[in-house]
Amino acid sequence: MALIELHSDTLESIIAPDRIVIVDFWAPWCGPCRHFARVFETAAAAYPDIDFVKVNTEERWDLAAEAGIRSVPTLMILRERVLVYRQTGAHSESQLTSVISTTRSLNMSEVRAHVAHSFSQDE
Repeated sequence: MALIELHSDTLESIIAPDRIVIVDFWAPWCGPCRHFARVFETAAAAYPDIDFVKVNTEERWDLAAEAGIRSVPTLMILRERVLVYRQTGAHSESQLTSVISTTRSLNMSEVRAHVAHSFSQDE
């Protein structure tokens, strides 16, 4: 899958259990968002095995609120339905490539164990 502009779907409906999903929360009035759009589109073309999703926070304020977005652009990366990365601010092409590489190299069994341990600590 390539670039997805999320309109009527919910984000949950496109997060596949066996895929990496990169979500760009953006707004039309945001200069850094427009600059990052080129980087995001280039990466989407370069990594066809990853789902790249754009969420216009002006149109989908409900999703932005649900995700706790307070500033744009905000990039979120999910792997196997687990949030593994969240960062506000535009990324350069090399930064995005590095984050994708790191995401691919994650041992998801260890990540899930860490998440489970973190939740048990909170109780």
